[in-house]
Amino acid sequence: MKKPGSQEAAQGKAASALPVAMTGKASAAKAADGDKPVFDYIATLPQPQRAIAERIDALAAKTLPNLERSVKWGMAYYGVDGGFCFSSGAFVGHLKLMFIRGTELKPEPPVTPTGMGKSTRGVELASMNDLDKAQLASWMRQAAAIPFFSAARKKR
Repeated sequence: MKKPGSQEAAQGKAASALPVAMTGKASAAKAADGDKPVFDYIATLPQPQRAIAERIDALAAKTLPNLERSVKWGMAYYGVDGGFCFSSGAFVGHLKLMFIRGTELKPEPPVTPTGMGKSTRGVELASMNDLDKAQLASWMRQAAAIPFFSAARKKR
């Protein structure tokens, strides 16, 4: 399995930013389930967002043994048991880590992302110094206990 940021995963990928990632909108990455699409998405991100996304992905894998990955709506989505828990997406100057049922987490993450739903909360990470691994892992575990199931995922 390729690790995000590995030389093999990044081969053939431009190091430059996705044009839409720099407009404040999610990337044009195509929707797909599985590890590879998420690793490919992360490999296309500009720095420092790529390094932050790699660290978030590694923390999620360590924290949630049954982690499921997907690319949806131009961002990396993470879940368990067929439900989504949180997402990460690169934007101008930062990476947003958003918890779908964030209002139910303790303490509640501070950022209310635009256009993500009434209960979504998250954090904006501009550098590796912004990562509080213990707090992020706690939120990941809490979110995994209450995954969100879309109508399409409930039918599976």
